Amino acid sequence: MRYQIQAYLRFLIRSTNQHGVHSPFVFDLVTKCFYDKSEFSEYRILEMYRKSLLRNDDTISVTDFGAGSRVFKSQERRISDITKTAGISPGRAKLLFRLARYFQPKTMLELGTSLGLATSALALGNPSGHIISLEGCEKTASEAAKNLAEFNLKNVRIDTGEFASTLDFPDAQEATFDLIYFDGNHQKEATLRYFERLLPTATNDSVWIFDDIHWSPGMSEAWEIIKKHPKVIVAIDTFQWGFVFFRREQEREHFTIRV
Repeated sequence: MRYQIQAYLRFLIRSTNQHGVHSPFVFDLVTKCFYDKSEFSEYRILEMYRKSLLRNDDTISVTDFGAGSRVFKSQERRISDITKTAGISPGRAKLLFRLARYFQPKTMLELGTSLGLATSALALGNPSGHIISLEGCEKTASEAAKNLAEFNLKNVRIDTGEFASTLDFPDAQEATFDLIYFDGNHQKEATLRYFERLLPTATNDSVWIFDDIHWSPGMSEAWEIIKKHPKVIVAIDTFQWGFVFFRREQEREHFTIRV
């Protein structure tokens, strides 16, 4: 926690809002998406989805994975508790919805389904898009699939298993993703491994979103490596999330923006 407070103070010193942005692409993203104050009707569905989980006191066996396929934690947890502690916040779910609505990605990949809170935001943001969501824990994935079905969110496929194997789905070499949301393993080595593994799937217009880029010194180091990669043209640090773009027509720029 001490590291995160220090990292946030450093972020505040460096950060700006739309007035410090001179890139038309990033300015439009900030003003028309990040700072969009519209009350979309889909927000109500996101709220109902969350409340249905918060009311659910059923217990499931949750399994987390460490490096490789090594299991380092398996425990019984209430669905309501998982929602409170591990789920995406309401504000972040709305932003993720706006991002999917703004970019209209046809193909999306999510690393870390959990109970489907972020998944539902992506699904609602572009109902005509298709989402592949990867989840290591079978019980959690099953619960997410059930809830997504209850809310009639049919544009999601959940693949279950350790990411090292699920990232090798049959069409992986030919696949491209318009949007990838990285929220499955907040460790430096794993984040960089997934980044390198998925680089062949990026297109000129892809947007990649990394969660918790300042969660730990290791994640901050991973973010620094990612944004300096030769293929990364535009990077945006919003403290919790890091955004990566591959737009070859842009000048190489890095932004630190308050959201």
